[in-house]
Amino acid sequence: MKAAMVMLCLIWGFNFVIMKLGNGVFPPGEFATLRFLTGSFVLIGVCLVKKIPLPSKSDFKWLILCGLFQTAYFNIAIQVSLNYISAGLTSVLTYSMPLFLSIMAHRWIPGERLTSRKTFGILIGIVGLFTAMNIHEGGAIWAVLLALSSAISWAIANLLFKLKLKHCDTIQFTTWQMTIGAIGLLIYTLSFEHGEAHWGLMPVVYILFSGVIASSLAFVMWNHILRHTQASTASISLLLVPIVGVISGYIFLNENLSIVTLVGILLVLVGIWIVNRNSSLKTEKNLPRDIE
Repeated sequence: MKAAMVMLCLIWGFNFVIMKLGNGVFPPGEFATLRFLTGSFVLIGVCLVKKIPLPSKSDFKWLILCGLFQTAYFNIAIQVSLNYISAGLTSVLTYSMPLFLSIMAHRWIPGERLTSRKTFGILIGIVGLFTAMNIHEGGAIWAVLLALSSAISWAIANLLFKLKLKHCDTIQFTTWQMTIGAIGLLIYTLSFEHGEAHWGLMPVVYILFSGVIASSLAFVMWNHILRHTQASTASISLLLVPIVGVISGYIFLNENLSIVTLVGILLVLVGIWIVNRNSSLKTEKNLPRDIE
């Protein structure tokens, strides 16, 4: 499971580079729409090949909510925020999601109590993320709140999955929430966004990577991890995603990587270690001792 989490963070972190390149040839909302429509088509094809049935009628209302919260609203809030505040601040606010999910899980998911040590680890990780992004400017307060709402929206979707849809096949859930969310993004893009797309070989590569690898594959991996791991433990590891994005930007886009950023990365790693170490200790205590 840890290897899958590391792979997921690498994929989503590197996708920051791909999204930045993609936003250079497509309007941001259009790129997000093309990304998730591509991911949806791939997953629908997988469902057909594997003969995965349609969700039950009782699950559809929850799938619609997850699709709107996790794919549609989440991405719209990010794209609008980026027009008014920095990308660094937006990513920090978005990846404060573990704090909100942990609080929600503490309140509504049995067996996922938020201990003082786990809370400390999450807060250290988020402080490290602020430090790593080297935030200096605030921007319009409404845009800051909008970016923060993307984290809350993502947390709500994850909570709904844990509470209402955990019984679903992982591919089935990912397929239909993403398809519903992609339709929401398409409606938003057609209604509100203007701009010119520049098609070519590399733009197609950007869409394929973001759609197939960073959307269909990565979200199947995330939902599998979330199904089998405590919400707070799984989500805190996602703080690595913007860190991988910063390092990827340094390697592939020649972006700056300062000492302050490295200190922030260290704090994020410490926070993740505190939360996961806490879980590891509990697991070890519950293991039966060998008979001597």
